[in-house]
Amino acid sequence: MLNLVCKIFSHNGRSSIVRISPTEGLCFLQLAPFSSSIAVESSSATARKASFACSYFINELGFAQERALRASRYVNFETPEKPDSVRSFLRNHGFTESQISNMVRRFPPVLLCDPEKTLLPKIEFFKSSGLSQEDLIDLLTATPQIFWNSVENKLAPTFDFLNSMFGSSSNTVMAMKTFQRNLNFEHLQCNVRVLRDAGVPKSNIVNLLKHCPRVFHTDKEKFGKIVEDVKAMGFSPSKVMFVLAIKAFATMNKVTWSQKMEAYKKFGFSEAEILETFEKHPWCMMVSTEKIVAVVDFLVNKMGFERSVLLKRPVLLSLSLKKRIAPRYLVYQTLLANGLVKDDLNLLTMLMASEEKFLKNYIECHTSEASELLKLYTKLRCRLECT
Repeated sequence: MLNLVCKIFSHNGRSSIVRISPTEGLCFLQLAPFSSSIAVESSSATARKASFACSYFINELGFAQERALRASRYVNFETPEKPDSVRSFLRNHGFTESQISNMVRRFPPVLLCDPEKTLLPKIEFFKSSGLSQEDLIDLLTATPQIFWNSVENKLAPTFDFLNSMFGSSSNTVMAMKTFQRNLNFEHLQCNVRVLRDAGVPKSNIVNLLKHCPRVFHTDKEKFGKIVEDVKAMGFSPSKVMFVLAIKAFATMNKVTWSQKMEAYKKFGFSEAEILETFEKHPWCMMVSTEKIVAVVDFLVNKMGFERSVLLKRPVLLSLSLKKRIAPRYLVYQTLLANGLVKDDLNLLTMLMASEEKFLKNYIECHTSEASELLKLYTKLRCRLECT
């Protein structure tokens, strides 16, 4: 089984956009210049354009100075005609000034798009696809990088495919927003087909698409290998745990996996036990290394749980320490100190209870002390969440 895990990780005009090295900015900054003449512009001319653009971002779009300076390094212009025309176009299509400003914050090059040739085709496509005005504005405000994608080669096939999966334009919009600029229809389609061929129910594929779309950005050869190795580990394709295991391996590199294995080993877990626990509850390896250390330490050294309990109920390892484990344990200690419960109270039952049942069975039932207990519980949760 360990070999299978190791195999999984073995894959592994007047306006211009200034070229910046990958180490200096985001991916949208690596676009090629519009004109070769940009390369020979004098530093003084570039500085003049950057200064004008910076003032525009501050005065017209309400940017803070630092953000304006950063944006003006990437998108420069000497006159307001182009950005004004873009803003006017967007206003005429229902976008508010606040939405336009947010759009530019996320993707400054949108200010230099040709309204008719670049912006309009995308708006018309989404309208013709049945998106409401509200969904359309929400999508493009959140992911203005979409304006740089081809309708025919990228947007249409991706949108239509996602819509056929979800059967709902609102869910499709949510997925498009999370895919953002990393739209790769070939990977998406191939990876969905791999899951279908493996026997994964459509409902489980849709849930994975909805909650972790970046899994489908994985290179199709690597994705296929992950699916085969997860099957070989004994996960059933018909179960939800199958797609959770795929999510774990597709979103975690070998170094991170090793760090989490070492974190469990420090508390006495053997490698075989960790892998067995992963099969039962893949979430135990999807939480951060820091959370693994904090939760196991609290459960074992503070609450006194035996390691065998965690192996039988690995869901404990993914519970929130701040919102659930620590506040409930404080309630238990308070009840015990006041003689309201016996020390043989089942702490596991207390931790696993729903919030509604916990309040009913451990707080509200103690009528005279209920208000103070609830206040104590709520206060601790708030304090821990703020840390």
